[in-house]
Amino acid sequence: MAQGESILYPCYFNAGYSRMEGRRVRKSLAIKAPVITDLERALKRAGIKYRTEERHHPAHWARREGRIVAEWTEGKEALIKKVAQKLEIHK
Repeated sequence: MAQGESILYPCYFNAGYSRMEGRRVRKSLAIKAPVITDLERALKRAGIKYRTEERHHPAHWARREGRIVAEWTEGKEALIKKVAQKLEIHK
């Protein structure tokens, strides 16, 4: 991973998960069962460049959800919040 990149996993935005299970946004910003294409659409809406990878979150290795590497130089929490707000549009 290069400088200025952040990794996002679908579990960060999953309303069905607790914080301990990997959710990183408040429940009101989370969506039910997000998939990688949901994150791709949100990043496109936000105008953020990204690439997808066939990797998985270490805590959810059996799910094989994939991940996104976004070009982002600010803090990761700011990116997560921005993507969550773009996901929220289509709840």
